[in-house]
Amino acid sequence: MLLKGIFDEGCAGASHGRIVHRSRRDAREVRTAVYLLVVLTAGAYLPSPLYPGYQHAFGFGDLTMTLIYAMFALVSAPALLLFGSAADALGSRAVLRISVVVAALASGCFALATAPGWLLLGRAAQGVALGAATGATTALITARASGGNRGRASVLAGVAFVGGTAAGPVVAGLLAQYAPAPRVLPYVVHLVLLAVGWYRVSALSAPAARVARWRPTRPRIPAGMRWLFTSAAATGFLAWTVAGLFLAVVPTVLGRAAGIDDLAVIGGVLGAVLVCSVLSQPLVSRCGARGAQLIGLGALLAALTALAWTGGGSLMVTVPAAVVAGFGHGPAYGGAAAAVDAVAPARERAAINSALYLAFYCGTGGPAVAVGLLTLRFPLATAISWLSAVAAVLVPLVAAAVVLANRGPRVPRARVGQHHDRGWAELRSEKV
Repeated sequence: MLLKGIFDEGCAGASHGRIVHRSRRDAREVRTAVYLLVVLTAGAYLPSPLYPGYQHAFGFGDLTMTLIYAMFALVSAPALLLFGSAADALGSRAVLRISVVVAALASGCFALATAPGWLLLGRAAQGVALGAATGATTALITARASGGNRGRASVLAGVAFVGGTAAGPVVAGLLAQYAPAPRVLPYVVHLVLLAVGWYRVSALSAPAARVARWRPTRPRIPAGMRWLFTSAAATGFLAWTVAGLFLAVVPTVLGRAAGIDDLAVIGGVLGAVLVCSVLSQPLVSRCGARGAQLIGLGALLAALTALAWTGGGSLMVTVPAAVVAGFGHGPAYGGAAAAVDAVAPARERAAINSALYLAFYCGTGGPAVAVGLLTLRFPLATAISWLSAVAAVLVPLVAAAVVLANRGPRVPRARVGQHHDRGWAELRSEKV
């Protein structure tokens, strides 16, 4: 229904035959973009429930495990800056073909892996593939929507991104638990889905003549909004810190401390974080950017307290903590993006959003590496407890910064929601 609504209004009052043909073509191309965004994001998170098995099979330590996880964030952040404007210069079809090929190489590395080096290479390739495709897919979705429906198109792109992120660990956990070849079959399935994606990309319209130059996006913050930007970046950093802890290290702790070896259960716990995140996104438009950030930070504090208490080793505590973390992640991350986008000058929005999402990606990978470093002296559960406690202490400070940064004239709630919808596509197309 969301996809249908994007194009229906564009058909009113126009030459019926031509507009219907164009609308059908545009709808088909949007479906292709959504399909690829879901498949590529799912592929990037397929390994999450499988990390304990890789550790057992290849005999590497917790630090190596966290580095493998963080490699995706460390590569995808610069890839987003490098490829942010590639679709404008090369056309979406060329960029998406490159993304599909690189993603296939990544899945091949995981399927054939015999040592940790293969996993590191695969994670790096996943970062490049998604970094290149994110801008091209979201730009294609919004470009094919009629002017009055850009907001809904942006929401569609966001739902596809988070939905794919949630689907990856759930599907991998189910296949690894109940199907043969647990470290191979998930990636074979992904390769089949990528082959379908290649076919769909080949059917995209040929690009028009391009005059834009391909140049990396440079992060930049105007002086007048640096305080607001800092508070929003810190909020998003904490949101992705919590998500990163669940996706990177909690699966291993559940296996060691709680004796949970059912990969479907582990994948479900990880998927719950992102599913609850997307379900809580409407709070951004209902509560405003500041209210959403404060609500999200409160939920994140509760989840971090639970992780600090148990170190992620209790299934009875970790499952509710994952749900609460997801409901905190959505409004915190979405509210931070909306707050910045609502006041960002139009000409500088790409540079500002690039800087914002660099902070988000640092939150995804940095704390996971910190946990790995702590494991050189402490057990993994203890390392998670310590880092969760430190992050929990930071939450009230960040909440105070959010309140102080928004003491000026408030942006009306409707406007925040509107900018958030529009900004989501732009910040992914320029960024993330």
